[in-house]
Amino acid sequence: MQCESDVHILWDASHIWGLMAWRALRALGVPTRLVKAKEIAEGALHGKPGREGGARLLLVPGGSAQRKAALLGRAGRAAVRDFVRRGGNYLGFCGGAGLALSHAREEQGLGLCPWTRAPYAQRFQHLISGHLLAAVSDAATRTGNAPPLPRATISLPVWWPGRFAPGPGAVSTLATSIAPDADLWLADLPLAGVAPHVLETWRVCYGVDLSPEVLAGQPLVICGSCGAGRYLLSYSHLETPESPAANAWLADILRGLGAVAPRAATVPAWHLESTGGETPAPVPALVPASVKDARDAAATARRARAGIAALLDLGVEHHLFFRRTSWLWGWRAGLPGMACNNLLAAFAELEELARRADAAAAPHAALHRLWERVGPRFAELTRLFAEGAEGWLMASRLAATLAPSLPDAVDSRGLAHQRAALFGHPMRGGGLAEELLQLAEDCLYTAQDLADLPPRV
Repeated sequence: MQCESDVHILWDASHIWGLMAWRALRALGVPTRLVKAKEIAEGALHGKPGREGGARLLLVPGGSAQRKAALLGRAGRAAVRDFVRRGGNYLGFCGGAGLALSHAREEQGLGLCPWTRAPYAQRFQHLISGHLLAAVSDAATRTGNAPPLPRATISLPVWWPGRFAPGPGAVSTLATSIAPDADLWLADLPLAGVAPHVLETWRVCYGVDLSPEVLAGQPLVICGSCGAGRYLLSYSHLETPESPAANAWLADILRGLGAVAPRAATVPAWHLESTGGETPAPVPALVPASVKDARDAAATARRARAGIAALLDLGVEHHLFFRRTSWLWGWRAGLPGMACNNLLAAFAELEELARRADAAAAPHAALHRLWERVGPRFAELTRLFAEGAEGWLMASRLAATLAPSLPDAVDSRGLAHQRAALFGHPMRGGGLAEELLQLAEDCLYTAQDLADLPPRV
């Protein structure tokens, strides 16, 4: 049974960003419903005839704007536009913000906002992640009924953001970047550890300008009207765990959009723990070949989570991955770190929901039926992925070690082929990881109402 809520979250093509948004709204005390693009195309935002169930706010998380637009299809995109023009509210983070912009072709986005997405004059600006110092403008007081926000400088999280291209139209800029905050990184390089005179040397001698001024003046959060409705678009992930200023502002925004009344204003740490220890354990053979019920789903998800955590630990031991936050591992440039983060987050949430299903007074019939169908496939894929990813990761480490003196010692074509089989395309994803992620996310979507039950002790 799916919950009814004034707030709907688009579930497709979001991965860890969808999980983070869903978790953040639950932490703020905001009831939500996960919806798929197909449901939106069939009218989910307006509810079913003769009953409640429509939305007042559609939240679109980060992830690929292009994939979201394609999955919505012509009917889904039209349904979102109609929803907003008739008085609905749209809140988009990162990829969800890009989806709402105007694009050269109709099928690329929604056109709720007249602004477009800006190309990068220097592509490395897309590689930033962490927190930026930002100026919140007086226009932020006009997001609705929220308490007035004073003009202030606050710390806002960004994770590989796009950029707005300001243009004509009545669009208000609510926050503008000023400079890097202490934890801003460029790919796997922490900028706080680079001395100002080194930045100047890079600019003068090598033509690479990473000075704070490069990031200043970019709109981060904007809002406007579309018909009778409103949109608020943010390239800052205000839903980021342990980002108090951003979280408090998100609570105000939700309140101001008139859809919900948050009961809290902070999003706690999201502990996707690794196995720990000085020496990483070998990546385990993860699951039995047959899974029959929801109790097995919890055990399977627990072992799958442990397997991905062990893989990340192995990468940390060999200086390929590193721990950045409670929920995010960093990675050396070129490695599929985000795919591993996606899997770990999905498996952790699936384990928690399956444990709640175990503790529920009655079996969760929908999850039970789905798991009977997909459990054996999930088990086999997890085993294959764990074995293949461990071998590929260590071969990549060996190739990097030998490259200066023996660049052809490890067959690059073999590495590329195995990576594609495991992780798919570096930008578009795919492979075993994508299939595993889809199975886990289908289970989470099916059992989403379990998130409202108390955790099992």
